[in-house]
Amino acid sequence: MKYLVVGTGGVGGSIAGFLALAGKEVACIARGKHLEAIRRNGLHLKSDLKGEHYLPVKACTAEEFSGKADVIFVCVKGYSIDSIKEVLERASTPDTLVIPILNVYGTGPRIGRLVPSVTVLDGCIYIVGFVSGEGEITQMGTIFRMVFGARPEQGVSPARLEGIAEELRSCGIKVDVSDDINRDTFIKWAFISAMACTGAYHDVPMGEVQHEGEVRNTFIGLSTESAEIGRRSGVVFPEDPVAYNLKVIDKLDPHSTASMQKDIARGHESEIQGLLFDMIELGERLGVDMPTYHKVAQKFSK
Repeated sequence: MKYLVVGTGGVGGSIAGFLALAGKEVACIARGKHLEAIRRNGLHLKSDLKGEHYLPVKACTAEEFSGKADVIFVCVKGYSIDSIKEVLERASTPDTLVIPILNVYGTGPRIGRLVPSVTVLDGCIYIVGFVSGEGEITQMGTIFRMVFGARPEQGVSPARLEGIAEELRSCGIKVDVSDDINRDTFIKWAFISAMACTGAYHDVPMGEVQHEGEVRNTFIGLSTESAEIGRRSGVVFPEDPVAYNLKVIDKLDPHSTASMQKDIARGHESEIQGLLFDMIELGERLGVDMPTYHKVAQKFSK
């Protein structure tokens, strides 16, 4: 099976690194000095789960890629989706499956509308991964869990999805094939929104969320409000969503931060629209009281 990873940041680089380490055929789309370093030295993976490796992976720009892939992981930021249309169309065959792994809710259908000739599933990931140097990816902690699935109307064979999942599991990635991908991507969106907004608002790593106090209360408030949005949107949670968010946050490396928080701190473009303002907009449309989200939003006006 041939894999293409579009966006070789912390998430995409970790996926590509684990695939390459297991001997799978994987190519990466990257750019700038990050790309140059990968071409020169290989992908430098520093992983709490796999150790440190220099991996000879094929890397190129989106414009340069000319091959075909069986599975394409889309790991760009939400604000970059429109820029990947051409490479998705060029790299796909009628049998290719595209799996978006983004923080922002609704990206599978959004990319599907962008490339209607391609089968675009939906997915999400739980991982702490980041670019720690040119050509260098750090995967931190013991959580590396991917969830993906097809929407009912897509008619994709469950056996086909399970086959991909088994390959990924053989690479050391925990994978769940979802029976309700809308539910599971909402759950991830709600978690990462609470995590990123709490970290950015208080300017702290996740260790500060892991014990009682004002910071944890902000995280709980955001989680409570997004849970109500989910319920009013028709999401049926398999367990209490606030307790679930706390369980996940308490397992993270205490030094970890969300990519949105890192980007804001560096003055870079961030996913704050999708993780903060889009959540508020949906909540207001559904009539949800959102005092904690509005408190955070006051610090980060558009």
